[in-house]
Amino acid sequence: MDHFNYRDGVLHAEDVSLADIAASVGTPAYVYSSATFERHFKVFDEALDGMPHLVCYAMKACSNLAVLKLLGDLGAGMDVVSEGEFRRALAAGVPGERIVFSGVGKTPAEMRFALEHGVRQFNVESAEELEVLSQVASGMGKTAPITLRVNPDVDAKTHAKIATGKSENKFGVPIADARQVYARAAALPGIEVVGVDVHIGSQLVDLQPFEDAFSIVADFVGQLRADGHAIRRLDLGGGLGIPYRRANEAPPLPFDYGALIKRTVGHLGCEVEVEPGRLIAGNAGVLIASVIYRKQGAGREFLILDAAMNDLIRPAMYDAWHDIVPVIEPAPGTESLPVDVVGPVCESGDTFAKGRALPPVGAGELVAFRSAGAYGAVMSSEYNSRLMVPEVLVKGDQFAVVRPRPTFDEMLARDTIPQWLD
Repeated sequence: MDHFNYRDGVLHAEDVSLADIAASVGTPAYVYSSATFERHFKVFDEALDGMPHLVCYAMKACSNLAVLKLLGDLGAGMDVVSEGEFRRALAAGVPGERIVFSGVGKTPAEMRFALEHGVRQFNVESAEELEVLSQVASGMGKTAPITLRVNPDVDAKTHAKIATGKSENKFGVPIADARQVYARAAALPGIEVVGVDVHIGSQLVDLQPFEDAFSIVADFVGQLRADGHAIRRLDLGGGLGIPYRRANEAPPLPFDYGALIKRTVGHLGCEVEVEPGRLIAGNAGVLIASVIYRKQGAGREFLILDAAMNDLIRPAMYDAWHDIVPVIEPAPGTESLPVDVVGPVCESGDTFAKGRALPPVGAGELVAFRSAGAYGAVMSSEYNSRLMVPEVLVKGDQFAVVRPRPTFDEMLARDTIPQWLD
């Protein structure tokens, strides 16, 4: 569920017309709904009622400070994968004890930063990382709480580029080798083993891979405890999918996911951490764009927008689907016709949809990409020297620009010309 609906013939974010936002801010622009963020966090949090838990928002999905502040004030923890994300979480008021540091390539400098500012735990991804973390922590006279990310070799049945739990993926330690790594962790200075971490992929629309992975982890916890490790925390990652194609997709609900967690690992007496990103942010945002031209090609028609792959790269990178709708509601009975929806970037890959059935929209009219709140603005760029897309947050009948569009002068000022070229 989200809070983007037609009212009086115009698509709204909560109580604000997207046409009004476009007139004020320009296009393309991302627009987020506070109410949707709040609802999705609370639904996920409530799904784990009855067991100790912390919902750590995977902020790589959408890391605007206003969004982090909104979720942090609701009690969310943060799952971060870089020093930059850690700094964003702190700047939004989230304390270190609610920040989990994940990621396969943490540097010694990032480890030091986290230890200096307090960290809930490091989700360690390799034996090599463990050794470096021990050196850093012991050198600072500190103890680093860790879980080890185990790779259970479970097929998440998702897109190959967002699967993380198979043996060929770069993430985690093969579960067959993990007991040896835990034994090493227990012997290292500056390291405290607190739990186990697992994350098998993103945009899962079937609960069975979760059940397979969590059952493997439950058995593994028994082995670790028999080895003498005090396992008190389970980080189960994220990955629950959202309905990008509203007409024919129905991913599992957070309630069913929570019930699965209770059934598979609830008996272990561990505090559970989950790291949803897409599920909280995905349907909380849209990308609005203007039509530049409606172009007739050889046997096909093109809708050329002012948004491009540098603003929303998911279709080019993942062949991802986003529902595309007119901001002005079509009259009842309006016929939809196939059209290729493309951007102005000089790449054939700058294509959002091919042969998409859409109501007639022409130059100057607005469209909205639904379910664009996750992996949208955070993956945007200035390719083709296009200005970064702004972000807008709506609450009720109010809206605020929470990341402005830079000017061309600001973009150019970031480059410098060396003295020998003057």
